[in-house]
Amino acid sequence: MKIKTAEFVISNTKLSLCPKPDRAEYAFIGRSNVGKSSLINYITDNKKLAKTSGRPGKTQLINHFIINDEWYLVDLPGYGYAKTSKSNRTKWEQFIADYILKRENLLNLFVLIDARLPPQKIDLDFMEWLGVKGVPFSIVFTKIDKLTSGALNKNLLAYKKEMLKYWEEMPKSFNSSATGKMGKEGILNYIELINDGYIKKEL
Repeated sequence: MKIKTAEFVISNTKLSLCPKPDRAEYAFIGRSNVGKSSLINYITDNKKLAKTSGRPGKTQLINHFIINDEWYLVDLPGYGYAKTSKSNRTKWEQFIADYILKRENLLNLFVLIDARLPPQKIDLDFMEWLGVKGVPFSIVFTKIDKLTSGALNKNLLAYKKEMLKYWEEMPKSFNSSATGKMGKEGILNYIELINDGYIKKEL
């Protein structure tokens, strides 16, 4: 798949204000500062599409973008650390959960994981929650350019070992780096594959 157009649609904190659910939709989420906005800008080939910041917690809204005038890409607030009040964090968690569980055209949630780190409880707990709720998701390991191939493989194996304690099999996963320009093709091809099935089902 090639991205020809990527345009901002709306930012909000309410499911009712999201665009009409008449197109396939894919959302990106991860812990604060995992490189989510940078990855979105990389795969859409638009450096200014999603706002990036060195400060964790920059994304605080549900941000919709329309891609090729065919499907929606959604930038969700990060979970975990954010330099804000507890009440704000609670509010984010509520509207994010509302979106994830009730958005009927959400076909896949891309959960971003920092490949440099050992398995983090907050990520494992979040994915377990998705599994319990039956939310389709895949994993995107980010910042792989910061590691040697040996260190990367070691970390990925550690993740697989930890995940398989609770899962029968590993979810679909991708290795990526916005800085190193790696992983875009795999993610977009996966979206295209799901889109094809979704469109056929609609017909």
